[in-house]
Amino acid sequence: MFNLKLLCHALLMNCKILCVATIINFALGVASYAQEQDEDEVVELDTVMVTGSRLVIQNAIDIKRNATAIVDGLSASDIGDLPALSIGEALESITGAASHRENGGATEISIRGLGPFLSSTVFNGREATNGSGDRSVNFSQFPSELMSKVAIYKTQDASLIEGGVAGQIHLETLKPLDFGQQRYQADIKTNLNPDQQDVSNSMAGQYGYRVTGSYVDQFEFDNGNKLGVAIGLQISDISQPEQEVRSNSPTGSSNRACLADPNDNTGTRGRGFSKVARSDDDCEDFAGSGDSVNYSGDNSTGYDTRVGSSDLGRPFVIIPNERSYRQNDTHDTRNSIIAAIQYQPTPDWDLNLDFQWSDRTQAEDRHDFAFVNFRRNTRNLTYDSLSITSQKATTTFATNTQMEARGETYDRTEEYVGVGLDVAFTLNEETKFLADLTFSETTRTEHQFLIRTQTDPRYQVTWERQSSDAGSYKIQGADPNNHDLFKDRYRARIDNDLDRRNTVKALRFDMEQAVEFGAVDQIDAGIRFSAQEYYSLAGGRNQFELRNDRTNRAGGNEVTRENSVAAINRLNTSCRVNFQEGNAFLASVRKRPLFTTTDSNGNTSSTTNSWASFDTVCMVNGVAEAFGLGTGFPTLRPNSSTIDVTENTIAAYVQGNYQTLYNETPIRGKIGIRILNTQVESIGLRTALTINRSDPQNLYIVDSGQLTERNIGKHDYATILPSFSFVAEVADDRIIRGGIFRGLSRADPADMGYSRSFTQVTEDDAGITDIKDLISAANGSGNPSYDPLVSWNFDVSFEWYPDEDSILALGIYYKNFIGGFRNVRKMETFRVDGENFTVPITVTETNDDRSTLVGIELTASHRFKNVPDYLDGLGFKLSANLANSDFEFQDSNYGVRGYVDLNGKFIKTHEAIVKPANIPGFSELTLSGQLYYQRGEFDGSLIYKYRSKYFQPYTSNGTRLRYVGDVGVWEARASYDISDEFELTFSAINLFDEPKTQYFYVDDNLGELNVYGPRIFFGGRARF
Repeated sequence: MFNLKLLCHALLMNCKILCVATIINFALGVASYAQEQDEDEVVELDTVMVTGSRLVIQNAIDIKRNATAIVDGLSASDIGDLPALSIGEALESITGAASHRENGGATEISIRGLGPFLSSTVFNGREATNGSGDRSVNFSQFPSELMSKVAIYKTQDASLIEGGVAGQIHLETLKPLDFGQQRYQADIKTNLNPDQQDVSNSMAGQYGYRVTGSYVDQFEFDNGNKLGVAIGLQISDISQPEQEVRSNSPTGSSNRACLADPNDNTGTRGRGFSKVARSDDDCEDFAGSGDSVNYSGDNSTGYDTRVGSSDLGRPFVIIPNERSYRQNDTHDTRNSIIAAIQYQPTPDWDLNLDFQWSDRTQAEDRHDFAFVNFRRNTRNLTYDSLSITSQKATTTFATNTQMEARGETYDRTEEYVGVGLDVAFTLNEETKFLADLTFSETTRTEHQFLIRTQTDPRYQVTWERQSSDAGSYKIQGADPNNHDLFKDRYRARIDNDLDRRNTVKALRFDMEQAVEFGAVDQIDAGIRFSAQEYYSLAGGRNQFELRNDRTNRAGGNEVTRENSVAAINRLNTSCRVNFQEGNAFLASVRKRPLFTTTDSNGNTSSTTNSWASFDTVCMVNGVAEAFGLGTGFPTLRPNSSTIDVTENTIAAYVQGNYQTLYNETPIRGKIGIRILNTQVESIGLRTALTINRSDPQNLYIVDSGQLTERNIGKHDYATILPSFSFVAEVADDRIIRGGIFRGLSRADPADMGYSRSFTQVTEDDAGITDIKDLISAANGSGNPSYDPLVSWNFDVSFEWYPDEDSILALGIYYKNFIGGFRNVRKMETFRVDGENFTVPITVTETNDDRSTLVGIELTASHRFKNVPDYLDGLGFKLSANLANSDFEFQDSNYGVRGYVDLNGKFIKTHEAIVKPANIPGFSELTLSGQLYYQRGEFDGSLIYKYRSKYFQPYTSNGTRLRYVGDVGVWEARASYDISDEFELTFSAINLFDEPKTQYFYVDDNLGELNVYGPRIFFGGRARF
């Protein structure tokens, strides 16, 4: 059932009086307009040049009204007029779209509450790559100032590239001949982030900038040839300050469910928390850990969810191994070029060559303060301190533990290159041919330095968190700002985290043929060949550690205990730095000081919101120098975790465009079918194995240790995607629009790897005489045999266009999904030393489960008329999407677990102790509202965007549950025209410092809280 209470709350409480007032005024304005029409008054109007916010909304109305499909979008009539700081933020204002925020900005986009893996994005009609390992697009990579149009196709026709169940996002740059005028333009923005002013000695400085320049021109030659050129460049150098509350993510094994039983007196290490007297230990291990569905370990350790376990039904608590704060200094730089050449040698030929390049580096200097081993059970303390929510998350916890002051430097570089050539040839009035050649590639690298310094003794620490705050700690006998506490061990890491490349190459041919075949007046047909390649090298790490209690070894070198202690003392002094932020750190989300130091009687001796910090590079260099080692990043080479996937697709379509009358009602639309075949090849590496046959009575396998063998997994599938759409113009200002289509969403490339190893017989396993017994099972990750998730989609919308500034549209949609996710045991064949072995392996794949989604969406825009003079120019836009789905996504640790055996029967191995999530990225409610005022030279807007809670999978392990909490963000924009050529601009996002909150396993177990602060840009634009 729809959550109408949530919708009303968002409309009335979050939008406050704005939504109510605008709806009332909309009704009054429309009534007045209707009265004027009834009186048949003839009014002569002066020609008015519409610009700014009003023009953008008019263009959005035109996009929706004139489309055959159900489409919402934004279009700019001039360069740089797209009203947003980024493409992600522009898309957010489109009905049904919402963003996922990273580093304070909109990155991934969900459509109708469905996550990015259920949608697709095309750039000038072509697939766009990314560096994330999934099929989403990082929209922060593209400058909004150089875009001319963004749109979301919510229904699809056969000519669109397949891949989006939720919808398809279209990004377009201008064609210079179609633009039709010469334009020189410069746009300069200064970046001021209030939170950055509180960061001292920052990488990005106190201010940032974004400079954009563009040039468009057209040339007509004596022989009639026409040439158009357009080029835009942008240089961006900004800060993105971030303050964080953190704990272990659930992607590994450091965030666990532990028994919290007052009567448990087993005393076994790792059992959990109880009231009985017992030795100090912690919830160190737990049954069901790892990815294997056939876990058969000791059920006396941790919380066991296996079917029939005696632990089921006993009290437990979800607890991370550590909690921490992070102060993060960031520096984001981006250089971008977007260029286009349009050439028309004759009126029949139109050639377009476009190019996009973006190079973005995100650098961070992180300082953490962490409490480690934080699920340690301390006798007579921990259990009595526990406060547990109804979903088994902790809100208070006390233990004896160590503290760490950490530092990290991190940088990510991502480069995007896109090239496209399309050629259109008009043979005659009836026939047109089109061809398109495209290349798109994204490369990403990540590097990191890390230092961990630890206290020697354990301190009694009590953690407490009230609703929606940052949490706080009471520490007995230790001041977090005392650098001298951190002299126990120094662990340095140098990580080359990844080297990744994603490439798409495609060739497409299309034809448009006018016909006279009943209601059908045009036939479109085409074929497309595409190849997507995804190659990812797993990270490499150099690690060395100095300890004050022993001799240390690293890289073949040795440091004695005495020299280690001396090095620790020296670095502790020479690498100290001041905490970079003032008392404003996490001020917007804390209700009391972060740290309170007490004596043994619990009396407060000091409070603080900072901690001892060290220069990361200084520390890592010093530890490496103690061992006589360098600090270069390790070279990445192919290994058993390398992912090498190639996906080849051939797709062909045919569709008819029709126009007809039904009871004098014009009806138009499209009916078509798209047929595709996809072939996947995935290559994994493993060590070469040979069979020792010297003794026929004792066969065994010898592992060479050399990665010379390739596992090759192949899969192909064919899919038929029919589609139908209609537009019925029931009146001059009223339209009924609908569509039915079958869509698909493919598995992410990162999930289609083919890493495999074997459970094999070695020399220690004597007495094997049959070669078939040498390998009993395969282990690994990735599955190239993923089938796509497919859905039937039904849409209808009712649209009213009272005037060029107004729209009232209500849409209803229904999606029937075929496919979920499950573990399945299957047989795979491998060749080892000339012998074929067919062995079982458990992998995750798409199943045949069915689920549904139903939703409604509302779009309303209006510019007020017949209002007092000072309100002339006031208008609004409102959009909302409300949906419900019965899709279930089980957590791989604590949800229902099992596998499909070789006979196709599901065998349940583990019961659920946490509720399943919904579709990845699914939000029940998304909402956006804009109030604009445009009068004379001034144009201003106030925008509100809301998205309810959703499940956001990790790219590193998408089988664990992570929820992102409800979020509502305010934005503002304003401009003032000094003259026809010069304009002052102002933009701000996250005006009221709304944090992003993430929860692990259940939606009240705080996992991470990110505070970004407002982001402000002001500057000017010159046009000639």
